[in-house]
Amino acid sequence: MNYYSTNQSAPVVSLREAVVKGLAPDKGLYMPESIPHLPEVFFDEIGRFGLITIARTVARAFFGEDIPQTKLDEIVADTLNFDIPLVKVEDGIYALELFHGPTFAFKDVGARFMARMLSYFVQEQRQEEVKVLVATSGDTGSAVANGFLGVKGIRVFVLYPSGKVSDIQEAQFTTLGKNIVALEIDGTFDDCQALVKSAFMDEELNLQMNLTSANSINVARFLPQSFYYFYAYAQLARQGISTDVILSVPSGNLGNLTAGLFAKRMGLPVKRFIAANNRNDVFREYLQSGKYTPRPSVQTIANAMDVGSPSNFERILNLYGHSHEAISKDISGYRFSDEEIQSAIKGVYKGSNYLLDPHGACAYLALKKGRKASEAGIFLATAHPAKFKETVESCIAKEIEIPKGLGAFMKQKKQSYPLPRNFAAFKKALINLS
Repeated sequence: MNYYSTNQSAPVVSLREAVVKGLAPDKGLYMPESIPHLPEVFFDEIGRFGLITIARTVARAFFGEDIPQTKLDEIVADTLNFDIPLVKVEDGIYALELFHGPTFAFKDVGARFMARMLSYFVQEQRQEEVKVLVATSGDTGSAVANGFLGVKGIRVFVLYPSGKVSDIQEAQFTTLGKNIVALEIDGTFDDCQALVKSAFMDEELNLQMNLTSANSINVARFLPQSFYYFYAYAQLARQGISTDVILSVPSGNLGNLTAGLFAKRMGLPVKRFIAANNRNDVFREYLQSGKYTPRPSVQTIANAMDVGSPSNFERILNLYGHSHEAISKDISGYRFSDEEIQSAIKGVYKGSNYLLDPHGACAYLALKKGRKASEAGIFLATAHPAKFKETVESCIAKEIEIPKGLGAFMKQKKQSYPLPRNFAAFKKALINLS
């Protein structure tokens, strides 16, 4: 399958080119030329299938023309070596737990899949070392760093805003060494993302380096995230629930939501989506007014959603033909303050003995606000609560246990390179550290 740019002024490219380049030369995001519709029989029987079978079916629909089936099946199975359970929290409300992977966050799925796909293309073409650039507001950096750790032919540069990620998140990508380089930027996530985009637009840098991105702007990062939407529905179907299903998604850079919208376009019979926002609610404002006004992000306790200019907004616009009416028909949006998120963590723990992280709490609140009594609601629990230990403990007034795998990161020595939010300095560091 070929991929085109959302800006419509760059040549169409193959999957390999889209993955290796990351961003189109006209600054647009790559989109598949067509979105395959899965057969009805698949959805009739989906409750009988496990995660790997479902993911392989979806992956073959998108990538089967470009990667041999045996290799693609191997990539899927190697990516998803952990479960993604659906847990009942209250009557009619379920949490899709996306934090059972190696870095305890939903981005393990997309990051691990992309690492394996990119490694396949690099080895197949026997090309020069690929430099992966990734901006993170927290969990992306840890998932990408660990997904690519030790992968031959690939060097990863993680850009993160100094002082604006949790200690555990920071430890997950600053203590690894090997082919992982952490760049600590004096700015916000938006500044980090802007530096990455500027790197792709710099002709001199691209002549010297083989650059790609591991943010959700890369098709190999966001498309695999559709896997777990199908699996969530399958787990409801096993319980005899197959109609009036809605999904609430913590929304920052909008890659996760976009993957869900792709799943719907592929035939997944979900009714609608809810975009859960913290104070950085430019997308919610667009849904309400039809006007998109990016602005500098502000810091909140749900830091992975601290995005003032979400990249994947372009893909959503493109997917719906730039129709605000069509977009707002499928998606509603709500915004919540830190205080409301903290109150939800406390209330759900007290009432249901279920522990939320700040992002899952935001999605839970949005689901409670937007769900009708007849609907089965799923909210995405995108990170383990222990990744936000201090915040969560202050809400429930109780110490929480850190999983052994997560605690291991905290014992290692931090290695990072402080940089100003200046492209010239970033470019120099990129060249010197390569």
